[in-house]
Amino acid sequence: MTISEIWEYYKEDLQLAEDRMQEILKTVEPAISAVGHHIFSAGGKRVRPVLAILSSRLFGVRGDDVSTLASSVEFIHAASLIHDDVVDGADLRRGKPSAHFLWGNQVVILVGDFLYANALRLANLLGKQKIMDALCTATAKMSEGELIQLSKQGNMNITEEDYLKIIQGKTAILISAACRGGAIIGNASEAQENALALFGLKFGYAFQMADDILDYMAEQKEFGKNLGKDLEEGKITLPLIYLLRSADSSETERVKEIIGAESISEKDLSDIQNMFSRHNSIEKSYERAHTLLDEAKSELDIFDDSMEKRSLLAIAEYAVKRKK
Repeated sequence: MTISEIWEYYKEDLQLAEDRMQEILKTVEPAISAVGHHIFSAGGKRVRPVLAILSSRLFGVRGDDVSTLASSVEFIHAASLIHDDVVDGADLRRGKPSAHFLWGNQVVILVGDFLYANALRLANLLGKQKIMDALCTATAKMSEGELIQLSKQGNMNITEEDYLKIIQGKTAILISAACRGGAIIGNASEAQENALALFGLKFGYAFQMADDILDYMAEQKEFGKNLGKDLEEGKITLPLIYLLRSADSSETERVKEIIGAESISEKDLSDIQNMFSRHNSIEKSYERAHTLLDEAKSELDIFDDSMEKRSLLAIAEYAVKRKK
């Protein structure tokens, strides 16, 4: 089963969530509407809404509550992208000018705040405290993860444990909340709910690890940002952590020099990639991602075979094996 086939199969469910988001953007201030439409028109696979939908449909549930949850999750994700781009000073988002590049920091920060608040307003309509708890916890940890990342910027002593805390907030915790929320709407047992939440968490870790690896490997026109952007911003991600574990003193000094530079040249990126090759840093990073992917998939063993289970497994596989 391909990703395209999955999105086609569930396109009606996804469209309900999309329509819900567009309806809300039609009724707000023009600045919010303009920035919101810009963010949502930039593309993206809508992975988080799809996971919420699939987690609900595992239990045969569809309809307004599911589209409300899916919309809420995507609003939170969009808000986090807006704020992250401001913090990072990123001029591109999925190959298009970022919102703050077009409208300025003041406007887009306020729009991000609106999207967060509106996401929780939507979730509250579901009348399920456990969903509110999951989403509020997710938004808090997302901010915490961003602060940890800032505090570790350019720090070559960052540990893998630090990195996992960062990507938990950056990606994994919201994906976990989307899956948990779908299970709650589906009246899942506690064991089923926890299994889906753990699937989402571990899948989210692997998903972000793959994204960080692609920052050094993908084609810019496909990836939607400059290669080595994380390096230029002083973000020490998993490939660099593994490189620094085994690098000799001269290599460590070269990495330090590159991280401390105001901008990254083609030679800098080439030198890093060559060091990755010598120390198998990319391969080790993918091994870690695949280990977490396997753990995520095993969490679904509690469920009988179904289209939804197969779709969840296929999306997880795609997220780590994708090339863009």
